[in-house]
Amino acid sequence: MAAVTQKSVLSSVPTQLFIGGQWRSSLSETTFPVHDPATGSVLVEVANGTVADGTAALDAAVAAQADWAATAPRDRGEILRRAFELLTSRADEFAMLMTLEMGKPLAESRGEVAYAAEFFRWFSEEAVRIHGRYAVNPAGGSRLLTMQRPVGPTFMITPWNFPLAMGTRKIGPAVAAGCTMVVKPAHETPLSMLALAALLEEAGLPAGVLNVVTTSDTAVVSEPIIRDPRLRKLTFTGSTAVGKRLVEQSAEQLLRVSMELGGNAPFLVFEDADLDAAVEGAMLAKMRNIGEACTSANRFLVHESVAQDFGQRLARRMGALTVGKGTKAGVQVGPLITDKAREGVHELVQDAVDRGARLLTGGDRVAGRGHFYAPTVLVDVPAGARVLGEEIFGPVAPITTFSDDADAVRQANATEYGLVAYAYTRDHARVLRVSEALEFGMVGINTGIVSNAAAPFGGVKHSGFGREGGFEGISEYLETTYVSLNP
Repeated sequence: MAAVTQKSVLSSVPTQLFIGGQWRSSLSETTFPVHDPATGSVLVEVANGTVADGTAALDAAVAAQADWAATAPRDRGEILRRAFELLTSRADEFAMLMTLEMGKPLAESRGEVAYAAEFFRWFSEEAVRIHGRYAVNPAGGSRLLTMQRPVGPTFMITPWNFPLAMGTRKIGPAVAAGCTMVVKPAHETPLSMLALAALLEEAGLPAGVLNVVTTSDTAVVSEPIIRDPRLRKLTFTGSTAVGKRLVEQSAEQLLRVSMELGGNAPFLVFEDADLDAAVEGAMLAKMRNIGEACTSANRFLVHESVAQDFGQRLARRMGALTVGKGTKAGVQVGPLITDKAREGVHELVQDAVDRGARLLTGGDRVAGRGHFYAPTVLVDVPAGARVLGEEIFGPVAPITTFSDDADAVRQANATEYGLVAYAYTRDHARVLRVSEALEFGMVGINTGIVSNAAAPFGGVKHSGFGREGGFEGISEYLETTYVSLNP
C-alpha cells in the first residue's frame, strides 16, 4: 500500500463544485485558496461558488427529491453502509487531508474519521426503522394512522473545526430519511467535504441527492438558498451570532431548522473527585481539537479544597504538551485555524491576567510561522474576566473555585449557553442532583467526552435547538402526516 503523503492526498482531492452528480467549475470561473494553518502556505485552490451556483445546486436537489424519497429504505441504508466501509478503509487519507486544512494532529484526525464514519453506520441502520402508528380513536368509530415522510430539500452549513464529522452527522440522517441536500462547507476547510462527496458518489448515492457548493462568500451565496420557497429545512453548526441571523432568514419560508451553536462548558470538580481521573478528563475535554470545539471545557469550576492541587496537576500536563505541525510525529497540539483566532484567544488571556488571574503555564503566542498558541492554565480568575463568559476556542484552561454544590450549579448555569457540562464526583446521589440541576443539553459525568453517534447531540438556550445523532437525529429530517380513517 502506497504511503499517504501531503502530495498524494492533495493531488487526488476534488477542487470543483459538485452539482447534480457533476464536478464542474464555478460559473464565475474563479477560485479561492485553502491555507495550511501550520505554515500559512496555500494547499490548493478550489472553485468559488456564486449565487447562481447555489441556485443550480438547489435546482438539482429539488429535481432529485421525489425519486430519492421513493427509494426503498433498505437501499438508502445500504448506500450509507458502503460509505461507512469506504471511509473506514481510507481513514489515513482523510486524516491527512483534514490535518493539512484544519491543523489538528494526525492522531486526532484519525479519531474524527472514525467518529464521522460511525454516523454513516448508525443511520444506515436507522433508515429501515422509520415508523408510524395505528390506533383506534378513543371515542370509537374512526382509526388514527400516522406516517413519516422526508422533510425535503435541505441546506446544510458545516463548520471548519470538525470538517468531516459535522458533515456526516447531517448527511447520514438526511440520506436515511430520504432528503436531498445542498452542503456549504466552511471556506477554511472545504477539502474534507469535497472528498466525502466523491466517496458518497462512489458508494452509489444518486446524482442530485448531495450537492456541494464551496465559496468564500458564504452569506451572499447562502441567503438566496434559505429564502427560496423550494427549500424545506436548514441545518447549521457554528457560532450563535451567525445562527441567529440564519434563523431570521429561515422565518420567511418557515423552514424546519436545526441549530448547533456556541458553548461555554463548565467542568466541575467536586471535593470527593478522583483528581487523577479528573485531570485526565480535563485534558480530553479541554484539549480535544486544540480546544477549538463547542464542547470544549471553557470554565473549570473546582471545589476550593482541591483547587490548588488540581491546578498544579493540570498545568504540569498542559505545559508538557508538544506543539507543532500536526503531520509531524509526536505533536499533540496543532495551530489554531487563523491568526485572527489566535489573537482572539490571546486577548482573553491578557484580559484575565490584567484583572488579577495568575498564569501557571503558557500565556502567549508561539513564535515562528503558523497560528500556534501555547497551552495555558490560569488560576484565581476573577468573576468578571471575559475568558469565563466567552467561548475561548483555544488551548486555555481558566480555573475558578466554588464552596458547595449549590454554588457550583449556580456558577455553571450562569451563562446564556447550554450545550454541555462536565462533572467529576464519586457521590452517586450528587450525580443525580447535579445532572438534574444543570441547564445543559448534555452532561458528562466522570468523562471528558460525550459525543457519540448513538446519542442525541445538542443544546438549550443560546446553544441552539434540535438534536443530531441517536434515535432523535433522524426525526429532524422527517415530517409527520396524520390520516383519519373512517371504516
